[in-house]
This record gives sequence, structure tokens and C-alpha cells, in this order.
Amino acid sequence: MCFPSASLTQSSNIKEFSVNMPNLMSHLKKIAEQKPQATYYNVDMIKYQVSAEGIQSTPLNLAVSWRGDANCTDLRIDYKYNTGAMAAPAPLHNIVFVVPVDGGIAKLQTMIPPATWTPEPQTIQWKIASLSHRSDNGGVGALLGRFQMTEGPCKPSQLSVQFSSEGSTLSGCDIQLVGTGYRLSLVKKRFAAGPFIIIIMLLYYYSSSSSGGSSSKSNAHSIILA
Repeated sequence: MCFPSASLTQSSNIKEFSVNMPNLMSHLKKIAEQKPQATYYNVDMIKYQVSAEGIQSTPLNLAVSWRGDANCTDLRIDYKYNTGAMAAPAPLHNIVFVVPVDGGIAKLQTMIPPATWTPEPQTIQWKIASLSHRSDNGGVGALLGRFQMTEGPCKPSQLSVQFSSEGSTLSGCDIQLVGTGYRLSLVKKRFAAGPFIIIIMLLYYYSSSSSGGSSSKSNAHSIILA
């Protein structure tokens, strides 16, 4: 549908494209025939990718820690809303944290704030309706869970996070329509978790004691979530 405009000046910050109107009209006509009841049609005009530049590029910074022994496991998820990752600060909505927990759970001792436990496949889920720099503590908080184990110690597992945001982009990309005869009636900006990479550091500690003395081990793992 679109192709670079050879006659127009290009720069590192501005890219200009021309629309093949006959092809666009033909495509819209086909869609109208397939969906005669629709009031409008969506057409992909341009797709682009953005390269993340570390933790400063993610709108939600995360840190996960596990601590425990054969009888008890503590899980802590620290989160921080990052205004610097967005072209214009916009709230994150419908944030869902999901963590699998193994080790034969015998009892859920603590969940702060309240969470949902699913026995099969043994996952704990927290939900936050909205988060922004106007939230409590500027969008900084923590999720805490304590589990009594029957087959511990628990092995640190991958954290899954989902969210979306309306009204801003991570790239800062904007669009203008140049020319006469047409105008932009609506421009929507949205991003959702998934297209970028989040690096999370997992820290866990295992301690054991016996009549011969005591021992302790600590390990750190980097896990990439796409």
C-alpha cells in the first residue's frame, strides 16, 4: 500500500511514504464486499519494529526474588512504573502477573495484595487494574506471597506479565498526512506487553540444617521474557 517517496527529503527522524491510491481503493472495495455490514475497515499501511535499549526501554520495571527452604517459600515481585520508556506518560491497564509455584503446596500463608491461586497447574496470579505515575508511591510497589511446602524447596520459575496502554507509544513514532483531498479523522496509539524484552533477575536462597552443622547456598539467574 505504501512505498518510500523518492522525490521527498528523507532524514533519520522523518520518513515519508506515498500511498498507492488505486491499490488502496481496490483493496477497500474487496473488504466491503466481504463485510457489507461493517461501518469502517482496518488496513495495515505500515509496520515497523523498535529495538529495546535495556531496562530504561520497558514501561514496567520488574525484580523477582525467591527465598525458602524445604518447608516454606517466600516470593516477592517488585515493580516500578517507568515514565521514561514512553513518548508521553500513559497509564498501564489490566496488568496481570502469573507465577508457577512447585514444591507441593500445603498452604498459602500470605498473599499481599490478595491474589488468585489456581491448584492446577499451581500458579498464583495478581491483577492491577491501572498503574501510572499518579498511583500510590508514584507507581512503585511490591507483591508478596508465602507458601508452606510439602515437597520443597521450590524452584524459581518464569514470571509472566501482561498489560496494555492507550494514548502513547514506546517508539515516539507519530504520523501526519500531507496533501489535499484527505484528512486523518482519528489516530490511535496503543502498545501491549510482548513486543519488547524484559530481563528479570531471580534471586533465591536455600538453607538446610542437620546435626552435623548447617549450610547455605545462594544463586542468581537471568531470565528473558519475550
